[in-house]
Amino acid sequence: MSRHAGAWRRPAARSLLLHCRWLVPPLGSLALTALATGGAIPTGARITLLALMLSFAAVTAAGLVRWSRTRYRLTADAFLLHSGVFSRRRRSIPLHRVRNVDLTATALHRLLGLTVVRAGTTASNGEQDGITLDAVTLREAHRLRAALLAHADARADARPAELSRLDWRWLRYAPCTFWVFGGVGVAAGTAYRIFDGMGIELWRMPFVQQLFAAFGHRALWLTVPAALITVTALGSLGALALYAENWWGYRAAWTDADTLTVRRGLLTTRSVALERSRLYGALLREPLLLRAAGGASVTAVAGGLGDAEEAHARGALLPPAPRDEALRAVTGALRVPADRVDSVPLTPHPRAALRRRTVRGLLFEVLPVTVALLVLGALLSPAFLHAAWIHALVATAVTQLLARDAYKSLGHALDGRHLLVRAGTFSRDTLVLERSAISAWTFSTSPFTRRSGLVTLTAAVAAGKHAYHLRDLAADDAVTVAVTARAGIVEEFLEPAGRPGGPRSGE
Repeated sequence: MSRHAGAWRRPAARSLLLHCRWLVPPLGSLALTALATGGAIPTGARITLLALMLSFAAVTAAGLVRWSRTRYRLTADAFLLHSGVFSRRRRSIPLHRVRNVDLTATALHRLLGLTVVRAGTTASNGEQDGITLDAVTLREAHRLRAALLAHADARADARPAELSRLDWRWLRYAPCTFWVFGGVGVAAGTAYRIFDGMGIELWRMPFVQQLFAAFGHRALWLTVPAALITVTALGSLGALALYAENWWGYRAAWTDADTLTVRRGLLTTRSVALERSRLYGALLREPLLLRAAGGASVTAVAGGLGDAEEAHARGALLPPAPRDEALRAVTGALRVPADRVDSVPLTPHPRAALRRRTVRGLLFEVLPVTVALLVLGALLSPAFLHAAWIHALVATAVTQLLARDAYKSLGHALDGRHLLVRAGTFSRDTLVLERSAISAWTFSTSPFTRRSGLVTLTAAVAAGKHAYHLRDLAADDAVTVAVTARAGIVEEFLEPAGRPGGPRSGE
């Protein structure tokens, strides 16, 4: 470490320019309002713009004070961060608790030559924590990352081993995601809120009324398919753009014997370094559309990545890609044989799990809509009565198919040091988890599952989503699975005389 390593430092002074991003919403809203109204700006829009500009000034002033009160220092064994204005915070984090380092830079950060450094840590009590430094120069960020990860055990000199890199042919999987339709809805809702906040009634605008009038004068069998095709096309374009922005320049590689680094992003770049000793598993995800196209994505189950939402974003190992590539990413990250995930036979769960999924689909999906259509038929038109029985037949058949697919996917297995769990139909997820990472078990039942003899077993892990479920196990097998998968947790709660029937009442 250099002779200046222990000196107190501040974030880069040009990080104050980052507050200019607060100008984007008011100026963008003003431009949209001017376009929508032909240059006339309503009084409500002017008041809103003034309030936003005052807020920008206040936020910028607060940022200046906060910058002047923020200092950090890196010593041989700890990272010290002093921050806060009214409430001062003094944090000292031992380097041996740092588990991963994430460098994130938005387009504005990159324009200014800055990045955000976030180090994920594990406290002595096992709880997840982290430190965030916004923002430092790229050179300083790389220096901090190297120093923060230098606490690990002596690493073998290993040449970088590439795990995966972006293949632009994978773009064909981008439309096989939620964002094809959900993205259009989010964009439309955002636009509506912007116009509504500026005092503009979107439905009263001339071009919107003309559009609805044009669709209303045409047959529904033409307008409805045309609307669906338009939404699908817009959603597909949005999904392609989002895929490219998130995964541009993607590369995952073992940069040394103990650090897996994932780099990606176009406008917002991200570089996440995961320590091998805190990489507890991987989750292979196959949403319904993506599975139909033969694709999958991979997320790491690693410690120190934050809450469930942060762990999903920061732990992404592979974008939607061919399933064979996803399997290689899983086995390469966990360093297990290539045939270990798919070739292991899973133990099926009881047939009662199939009945439960079927009944649940009928009660919550088929019955409510059918009843609503029957009521409308009795009150308004007999046409709704025909729609009711058609919906009941079609929805029942679809529910049966989905329930059987969900049950077919359901299973678990113990393979070496890993626990394998598979479940789901709308998103079939395969979890490969190190058994040593399990810190606790939870047995969950309901009046309905108890009558069926089923138990949901939940593994608590200080990583990823922090809780992973083995759903609808046979009650007689749940304790055996828990004891075999991770010994030393539930044995003390068992009945005496070694009866493996389950935990004592009240435990």
